[in-house]
Amino acid sequence: MNHLLIAKEALVAQAQAINQLAHRLDGEFQSAVQVILGCKGRTVVCGMGKSGLIGQKMVATFASTGTPSFFLHPAEAFHGDLGMLKSIDVLILISYSGETEELIKLLPSLRSFGNTIIAMTGNGRSTLAKNADIWLDISVEREVCPNNLAPTTSTLATMAMGDALAVALIDALQFKPMDFARFHPGGSLGRKLLTRVCDVMHSPAPIVAPDTSFHDCLSMMTQSRLGLTLVTDNNGELVGIVTDGDLRRALLESPDVVRESVQYFMTPNPHTILDSAQLSEAESYMRENKVRALAVLGAGSGEVLGIVEIFD
Repeated sequence: MNHLLIAKEALVAQAQAINQLAHRLDGEFQSAVQVILGCKGRTVVCGMGKSGLIGQKMVATFASTGTPSFFLHPAEAFHGDLGMLKSIDVLILISYSGETEELIKLLPSLRSFGNTIIAMTGNGRSTLAKNADIWLDISVEREVCPNNLAPTTSTLATMAMGDALAVALIDALQFKPMDFARFHPGGSLGRKLLTRVCDVMHSPAPIVAPDTSFHDCLSMMTQSRLGLTLVTDNNGELVGIVTDGDLRRALLESPDVVRESVQYFMTPNPHTILDSAQLSEAESYMRENKVRALAVLGAGSGEVLGIVEIFD
């Protein structure tokens, strides 16, 4: 049995189903986005089984991209969790058949509450679709399951529709990377966008004077364990930097450099960044300029405060 061939055929079939889904989008989708944008409460997603699992993923995407949302389990809702709803909330009910009993049983209560209902089903004539204010068509020709039974293509279509809603909302809300980072402070993106240079810089920075000897400069670099040291004049102004590379190049050029002072082998006018800058800005600058460290200066004073490395 050629498992690769089966897998490829399944992926092609699913890709075609999503393409068909895109061509069927109409004014109902537009209305759904407008209703969610105008919602004064939260977008509540509800579904059973695999539809519920996809609904939870939709909620996670909505909530993290600026659309307040939570998942409501339909069985638990029927036994008291309807109290979590407010009439100003928008409901997204997911059922491929449109006849899931646990959802149908909720309809009278939701109607009495006055909630706007968006139905995601594969059957526009189903009970759920007929009782909804907006119907989003997630129908597929068949499942890629060889028996046309296990929810596969239909679940992919459902998730794709949820992502399409999320993307449309992100664009409408003008949700930016910084907004995303605020909701993801523990993630790598959050760290990059929210962390500032002053939060991670090495301070105090190792510093020597222009007339410092080669030996003393090497000693300072060894003690700091950064493999470099900054050079400041008598007024505390930054005038240079000495790195391991500077020392190696100086020694290769002339072994007698060990008798010279720092001013003869330092690199003048080192790259700098303000302590208030974002860490992502520092990282981008270092990559673009092919340097591994920046001298950190005070935003107001210009004082040398520390060093930030590409590894930070």
